[in-house]
Amino acid sequence: MRNSCSAPRESADCVVIGAGVVGLAVARQLAIAGRDVLVLDSAPTFGPGTSSRNSEVIHAGIYYPRGSLKAEFCVRGRELLYKYCSQHKIPHKQIGKLIVATGPSEVPKLTDIMNRGIQNGVYGLRLMDGSEATRMEPELWCEKAVFSPVTGIINTHSLMLTLMGEAENHGTTFSFNTVVTGAHIEENSIHLRISDTKYLESCNEKIPPNPDLILVPKFVVNSAGLSAPLLAKRIHGLDMQVVPPTYFARGCYFTLSSTKKSPFERLIYPLPEDGGIGVHVTLDLNGQVKFGPDVEWINGVDDVSSFLNRFDYSVSASRAERFYPAIRKYYPNLKDGSLEPGYAGIRPKLSGPQQSPKDFVVQGEDIHGISGLVSLFGIESPGLTSSMAIAEYVVSRYLNVQ
Repeated sequence: MRNSCSAPRESADCVVIGAGVVGLAVARQLAIAGRDVLVLDSAPTFGPGTSSRNSEVIHAGIYYPRGSLKAEFCVRGRELLYKYCSQHKIPHKQIGKLIVATGPSEVPKLTDIMNRGIQNGVYGLRLMDGSEATRMEPELWCEKAVFSPVTGIINTHSLMLTLMGEAENHGTTFSFNTVVTGAHIEENSIHLRISDTKYLESCNEKIPPNPDLILVPKFVVNSAGLSAPLLAKRIHGLDMQVVPPTYFARGCYFTLSSTKKSPFERLIYPLPEDGGIGVHVTLDLNGQVKFGPDVEWINGVDDVSSFLNRFDYSVSASRAERFYPAIRKYYPNLKDGSLEPGYAGIRPKLSGPQQSPKDFVVQGEDIHGISGLVSLFGIESPGLTSSMAIAEYVVSRYLNVQ
């Protein structure tokens, strides 16, 4: 039976929509607080979207405006994450990062970035001449650099697996292949409209009007990542003016081929660019060198594709032509033909082309007036680093009013 009147109704305590790294961290925090938690995700497993398609970097908290949620969550989240990884033996390594100015005109901006990091409480930052940076990284070329010793890398899959396992150990239930397609407000409670992923897959770009189930939770966290704003817009009774405009920025990564040894021991970042923080060097825990991501603004994504994470994640080899000149600004010895297509990810952004970066948005009843609803918007980088701090914030600020 597929109409909203005849669809069965069930009640729930806490529902988390989205089993990416932030949703998993929120579910764990809620479960530890003693709540009965249900996690819903349209995918067959956890974290197939942005959470598994990123640079896997533990960020220091340097770039973000002082007092912003990104700054506060990143610094706090980094501390929580390193501690959690050590306690649970999650593969990670604090290898440090060099942010580089490749020309004299970039030096003032580099200095501003370092000062911002200091204001944000990031310790150990140091400005150095290009010669000192080259002694640290012989393949690097730059005018000046800022060294961040607290930046690191992490195995994101292991982190998510551990968060999920701990949530389950505290009683959390996971329901995959389950889509929340919308909601309505009835008797001051939010009623979630639930459909099976297979049913949604059979629909032609339009959300079916009749759900399989109506779920009525006391507390719900919209942590749906790329589709979080779309879901919010499909909550009848929510003021649409509180849902921020959303943009999708696709980013491709290329890997370095034919190298027995990595040319770098640390992460290398150029200065930030429009829509991102530049095509940078990252290393994984196996020593694989990755360059990326670039920025490609995309649009025209239909609702069904958004809910089901049907984005184009292919990497065209031709995009390497844009990578070579960008990388050679700081790695001049990069050889022709040495870049191979790696993977791509999509950033859920709240600012578009040529616009200033926007902060994370965490909306509770104080903003939108709906009891028991918390929405997370624009959780792009540093969302991975911030995940445990976001969870801590959501539970401490909003759960106690339930």
